[in-house]
Amino acid sequence: VAREYIPVREIGGDYYDLVPLPGDRLALALGDVMGKGVPAALLAANIQALVRSLSTLAPDLPTLASQINRHLFRYTPGNRFATAAFIVLDRDSGELVYVNAGHNPPILWRAGQTNLLEATGTALGWFDDTTYDVGRMTIPLGGGLLIYTDGLPDSIPGDSPEDNLLRALDTDLARTMSNLKAL
Repeated sequence: VAREYIPVREIGGDYYDLVPLPGDRLALALGDVMGKGVPAALLAANIQALVRSLSTLAPDLPTLASQINRHLFRYTPGNRFATAAFIVLDRDSGELVYVNAGHNPPILWRAGQTNLLEATGTALGWFDDTTYDVGRMTIPLGGGLLIYTDGLPDSIPGDSPEDNLLRALDTDLARTMSNLKAL
């Protein structure tokens, strides 16, 4: 697992976490809170606490996302919401189980082929009783998974930042990271 976090400001609403789970599984969580500065950072910290506390209690990712959604809807101002991707990776098989709550679609790639982990529900905090579908994919041998916030394509100059992002993906993870940093 390679990761890089470069905030635009010192304090903001982007969030990521890696949570080890039993059975050689790893939970990956990434969120992007609407807004900037301290209010967004506080809500991102709240989401991190919810993920950490509920990930051991929620039986599956749709339940986890629904519980976090319900909490945000009930206890945050109406103009606050977050997009998020929750993924559980089985390290032995490469199987991914995911919920994408309106977030930029993570990209699964291998040798020039890409698959997007599209949204399986709405952003967190918009509606009280939102339900989330679950998606499943497998990281192929020699493949990779890119999970990012809107800050990455927003920072890429030119007319087609998403296309440039896809061109940066390589079969070598170190080269991919270098290509992404060069964008």
